Amino acid sequence: MARKLFIAGNWKMNLSVETATALAAELAARVSADSSVDIALCPPFVYIAAVRRALDGSVIATGAQDVYHESQGAFTGQISPGMLLDIGCEYVIIGHSERRHTITPPEDDCIINRKLLAALGSGLKVILCVGETLDQRQQDQTESVLDKQLTDGLANLASPSAATLVIAYEPVWAIGTGQTATTAQAQEAHAFIRSRLAELLNPDVASAVRIQYGGSVKPDNALDLLSQPDVDGALVGGASLKAADFLAIIDAGRTITSSAQ
Repeated sequence: MARKLFIAGNWKMNLSVETATALAAELAARVSADSSVDIALCPPFVYIAAVRRALDGSVIATGAQDVYHESQGAFTGQISPGMLLDIGCEYVIIGHSERRHTITPPEDDCIINRKLLAALGSGLKVILCVGETLDQRQQDQTESVLDKQLTDGLANLASPSAATLVIAYEPVWAIGTGQTATTAQAQEAHAFIRSRLAELLNPDVASAVRIQYGGSVKPDNALDLLSQPDVDGALVGGASLKAADFLAIIDAGRTITSSAQ
């Protein structure tokens, strides 16, 4: 099955309202309306509405970097799925390694699963992040870690609800470190993820779900990574904060798409 490549930018806790809207406007102006790859930007919560306005009329979607699993109530500081939809979000990132390992208290697979079910149930498209630490890879635990994150993170998910699901494989040791998984390492992990999706959901869903690679994706490695048969896009961190770099990664996806036609 042909899967349309999906390039998403995770801006993390960066930029200001002025620089965020300027970057969004520049990208909107330079990405063609008939883009052969799907594109999304995930700004900090406080800039989503302004970025969405700057993207009006473009093919670039907006997403959020996290969400809470309740629809409303006395949950100070949290943001519900409905609130994200209300300001124009189409996607939401759930289970990013920084929420699993860096931000305290760390999120476990149970919390991530509750968020995923709530987001998908509300109509948001979820980018579920999975990936191993350096210690886990060195101890040959990559597949067992991915297995647990997928099994627990997707618990109680019915196959029809997974139609819009996106998985992002982000080896923790490659995020923001300048290190990148080799194309062979990326393909091996992505193929394993797809095989587990076939077992957890069904083969048709597994064939349709897009699996992004994330972890120091840059213009100079994007083409090789995106050329792998089970790599269906990229979740881009630092390089998404620079228009030229992000556009170059998008162009790498277009090159692959056009060569496959």
